[in-house]
Amino acid sequence: MAFSIVTSSSPRLNIGKRGPILQPPIRSSVSSSVSTKFDLRPYWTTLIAEINQKLDEAIPVQYPPQIYEAMRYSVLAKGAKRSPPVMCVAACELFGGDRLAAFPTACALEMVHAASLIHDDLPCMDDDPSRRGQPSNHTIYGVDMAILAGDALFPLGFRHIVSHTPPDLVPEPRLLRVVAEIARAVGSTGMAAGQFLDLEGGPNSVEFVQEKKYGEMGECSAVCGGLLGGAGDDEIQRLRRYGRAVGVLYQVVDDILEERWKSEERKEEEEEEEDKKKKGKSYVRVYGVEKAMEVAEELRAKAKGELDGFEKYGEKVLPLYSFVDYAADRGFRVGDQA
Repeated sequence: MAFSIVTSSSPRLNIGKRGPILQPPIRSSVSSSVSTKFDLRPYWTTLIAEINQKLDEAIPVQYPPQIYEAMRYSVLAKGAKRSPPVMCVAACELFGGDRLAAFPTACALEMVHAASLIHDDLPCMDDDPSRRGQPSNHTIYGVDMAILAGDALFPLGFRHIVSHTPPDLVPEPRLLRVVAEIARAVGSTGMAAGQFLDLEGGPNSVEFVQEKKYGEMGECSAVCGGLLGGAGDDEIQRLRRYGRAVGVLYQVVDDILEERWKSEERKEEEEEEEDKKKKGKSYVRVYGVEKAMEVAEELRAKAKGELDGFEKYGEKVLPLYSFVDYAADRGFRVGDQA
């Protein structure tokens, strides 16, 4: 067997006070006598440092400075996990690609991700005054500047890919597919559609909202990395399903944790008001914690099942396997954010 995942006989997501606890060891073998365990934390931490530096260099303050300061505030926010760019790099390296080829797209994905969060937090959208424990962009810079900052980050991401990807590492046709993939993910059939139905609410839309608003970013990140690394069409489709499952899994677990950590002393009227505001946005609110936990288990199994098709790449697939368990278990802290 070229590659195997060793799990307990009957794994189950278990959400406790400190978060999900289900951490089956991940093992890889290139022969029957060689076995190793992959530690995602140093891999992720190292990439965060590299990506943070490249993002800082990618958005220098220019005229008019106010827009750039607002852009940098969200892109370089303390506590950002850099999940989209790290997943992109991991997928690129799976197929033998150089991470230097992936960094420009990885940075662009973080710019697009930050822009989507800026817009999601606006009063006319999710109306969130804070993000990662810090004031939201519009809380600091105002709604007008936040809109402009988000608007500016989207095209900057595309420009960064085209102008900074080494042409000797990535052929132009691949780069065009990467740009098209990101455009698809953030557009009217992707994240924008998810945000629209998120505003509309309703129990019948929760699966679509979760898949489009949260799954698209994971799907896009994995697919872009695969494209940069030279993955075949069938492999791209596996990455597409894998990334979508991981993206939704991460959000479902976030919703479970939020529900479990919710203060029991919160005033009833505040709870009713928040429930009205967030109606239909999550599996937890529509179906309850137990059903959401079942969904999370199914998503974990689905994501790992897609990766089984990459066993010929041996240990290179381990980072992507580890992402799945991190999304469910949150077994360590990434950067400054739990």
